[in-house]
Amino acid sequence: MGSVAADVVTKKGGPSVKSKVVSKVLRTGVVVAAGTWMALAGSVVPQAAAQPACPDVEVVFARGTGEAPGVGGIGQAFVDAVRAQAGARTVGVYAVNYPASGDFDNREAFARTVVDGIRDEGGRIQQMSVDCPNTRMVLGGYSQGAVVTGFATSDVVPSGVPADQVPAPLSTQAADHVAAVVLFGTPSGQFLSKYGAPQITIGSRFADKTLQLCAPGDTICDGDFTGAPSVAHALYGVNGQVNEGAAFAVGKL
Repeated sequence: MGSVAADVVTKKGGPSVKSKVVSKVLRTGVVVAAGTWMALAGSVVPQAAAQPACPDVEVVFARGTGEAPGVGGIGQAFVDAVRAQAGARTVGVYAVNYPASGDFDNREAFARTVVDGIRDEGGRIQQMSVDCPNTRMVLGGYSQGAVVTGFATSDVVPSGVPADQVPAPLSTQAADHVAAVVLFGTPSGQFLSKYGAPQITIGSRFADKTLQLCAPGDTICDGDFTGAPSVAHALYGVNGQVNEGAAFAVGKL
């Protein structure tokens, strides 16, 4: 999504479209793929009610646009993959609490939902760094959630954004507790600029532990947004990339 530090690991595979088409597709995680996802993955599993107070690992995940509160379908698939690869380590989950609004035409509302997510995610990281100093944290996000998590890592307030309207960058202590950052389908700079959003720059303290995954043909993240969003944007849970992301994250623990 936009410019990121040069050493961030990135995997990648005009004319404007009617914003209602964009909102509809993103809100449903691409309607065409919904049946496939439900058949292969089942219902989205909510965040577990009982988790270790201080797990060995905690996945903090921001869901995509319009998904029900929780980590969302892609998020749950990622959590499951991390647990499968983490061995005997306990893995807790925290779902970033934010609206994930699809009201892209209302730039103020869209900015507000993202800022709410950044604030909640940053607060959780700060809290865990104090309350559970031995817990290693894995940050993740899908689509709009990748925007939230990407901005949460930033060293500086984005250009043109009033500093008093956004959370301060994470402290060094908090950043050091983050083992890995995995982003799925991060909207490109082209897509963000269409809705007046600033470019994302992954913070320098996170650059070498961040993996951005963009599925081949995903027009939301590949910079080729010249038509309606593609089905590929909804397939991270079933195309093998959640396993790739989990392997990267577990390798950083």
